[in-house]
Amino acid sequence: MAMLGGFSSAQPKKSVSDASSDVTDFVCPVCLEIFESPLTTQCGHTFCQSCLQECLRPQKPVCAVCRTTLNAWTKAADLEASIRSSVAACKGCGVQIGLSQMRSHTAACSKYQEYIEEGVRSTAQNQPAIISSVPNRFTFSCPYCNCQNLDQDGLVEHCTTQHAMDMRQVVCPICASMPWGDPNYRSTDFFQHLKIRHTFSYDTFVDYATDENTMIQEALQRSLMEK
Repeated sequence: MAMLGGFSSAQPKKSVSDASSDVTDFVCPVCLEIFESPLTTQCGHTFCQSCLQECLRPQKPVCAVCRTTLNAWTKAADLEASIRSSVAACKGCGVQIGLSQMRSHTAACSKYQEYIEEGVRSTAQNQPAIISSVPNRFTFSCPYCNCQNLDQDGLVEHCTTQHAMDMRQVVCPICASMPWGDPNYRSTDFFQHLKIRHTFSYDTFVDYATDENTMIQEALQRSLMEK
């Protein structure tokens, strides 16, 4: 097992455009945030140290991306160096922030919280009106063909059977409907995202009778407390 150590770099920070697909190179496929203490497994996939530790909890741990058995990993030193030497604009306030500081910045940035809230409201407004006894938050539209009125399991089955060969990057409608989700984040591998992030139903843990604004505020407060 690789041991993590400190790292410092005196190199000038390079800017990373939010519009560039290169930004995804710095995003952990589990937590969907900028890598923290990245580690690369023997199968070539990289995770935050804490995210990899979660993958190692089962008796027979497997990679969260390709399901290969996990038995070796190393510190992603080059990637960590790039994170420490790169900057990107906060999606809320637009200020250039070092990628290594982006998590703590977005947790405290009021403009970023407004950006997330506006995205949630916009997504909710764009949801098709469905005449059904089932609340809209329990139904989703396919991000590929806009097939409507799919529950979570139906969405997974539909995308797997109808769009398995579609390589387009799409927004996850399940995440986008959540108060804490980023409605503008496009998954590089939507099918793996479904398997990793949506193996349970959110309604098991979320009380949808709660007012939406209250849910947003509670989610933001939890985010601040965690940072």
